Amino acid sequence: MRDHNDLLTMNERSLAQQAAVRRATFSPGEVKELRPFSIWEISQFMFDVPADTLRKKLAEDPSLPQGLTEEDGRQRWFTLQEINELRRRMRFRGRSLQPDRPKGRAMRVAVSNFKGGVGKTVVAQHLANAAALDGYRVLCVDFDPQATLTHSMGITEVKEWNTVWGIMCRDLCREADRIMGSYDDPDDCPYPASDELPEDVRSIGSQRFQDFIQRTCWPTIDIIPSCANAAFVEFASAQYRSLHKAWSFFGCVARYLDELPDDQYDIIIFDCPPAIGYQSLNAAFAADILYIPSGPGYWEYDSTTSYLGQLGDAMADISDGFAAVAADAGITLPKRFSDIRLLMTRFEAANPLHAAMMEAFRNVFGADVCANPIEMTRAVEQSGRFQMSVYEQDYRQMTRETWKRARQSFDRAYGEFIATVMTAWKENDSRKEAAE
Repeated sequence: MRDHNDLLTMNERSLAQQAAVRRATFSPGEVKELRPFSIWEISQFMFDVPADTLRKKLAEDPSLPQGLTEEDGRQRWFTLQEINELRRRMRFRGRSLQPDRPKGRAMRVAVSNFKGGVGKTVVAQHLANAAALDGYRVLCVDFDPQATLTHSMGITEVKEWNTVWGIMCRDLCREADRIMGSYDDPDDCPYPASDELPEDVRSIGSQRFQDFIQRTCWPTIDIIPSCANAAFVEFASAQYRSLHKAWSFFGCVARYLDELPDDQYDIIIFDCPPAIGYQSLNAAFAADILYIPSGPGYWEYDSTTSYLGQLGDAMADISDGFAAVAADAGITLPKRFSDIRLLMTRFEAANPLHAAMMEAFRNVFGADVCANPIEMTRAVEQSGRFQMSVYEQDYRQMTRETWKRARQSFDRAYGEFIATVMTAWKENDSRKEAAE
């Protein structure tokens, strides 16, 4: 017979081997580094200018980053930092290379579905990478205890108190003291203050909001990471909820992100766990846009249907049962999204079943289905296997056309994504100006 001690022992053995697994994944070293980008990539996929025009601009101004030239002199390679400096300093026919950035705080997008294996992390990773290559500053929030997004960003060592669990503990302490302070006589408050909470909660409550953010191998992508040991957050959150019944547990991450300076990031992307729980609800209540990936099979369709129903029911229950708690905490219910989009993943245009499922999705969900699915290619398969996005893969390691096809698939999906974000962003800005 085996019990929880066996599970803990297996966990310890697995943790001890994580470094070896990461070495194999991030070969040749444990530290993942972002590769440089060629003039061909920069001109065709980032700046949308002829390569010869870009070379001429560089030759005319030696003070611009010149990149690293190959030994044969045929190609120059640039780091993302150098590319961003070129964005700031160069113009083509009066056109700025800087991305459009409306006023206000960063836009928040939750990538979520109930079923595992539909490509949530792959979508979140590629959207973050594409946005960074587009010149945006990105914050990723990894809600999933599997921590695949965290590992793909080159983060290898994470303590559970530096994850969303830590943010929830910090929020509970702050909210406990705020609620206590709302009473003229603290003795009249039926709820505990922060100093009455468990020690493990209090020890995290003093952290600053920036303490949870870590740098990644991408210079313009930061992350609030996850780890396997954060899997108990659902159990712990239920305990904390029972300790303080006036705590609006579903608003923790939204309150945390509201502390960030408006100009620290442009886009915030959530990678959500395949479940409806405290973490996925926090992601939903913090998000402006809900992005729902789904594979092209019946089971994915069935799971997406279940996800929509369960998330809708959970949010309705919160709106009905926590109205007073939410109002006291300054949360507007019911929660409203600027947009909800469904994205088909692992799609093969030549597969009749996939085409039929895409048609079924469009018949049911109409314009909410993204027009550009993520196509299944060899480069996409390698993306999941080696925890490297198509953008991180070096096209010299495969045929250029294979890589280009995969990149263009993600670029089309990203183009639709950023258009959705911009529309919502400008609408939010207009509503804010009208309110003022």
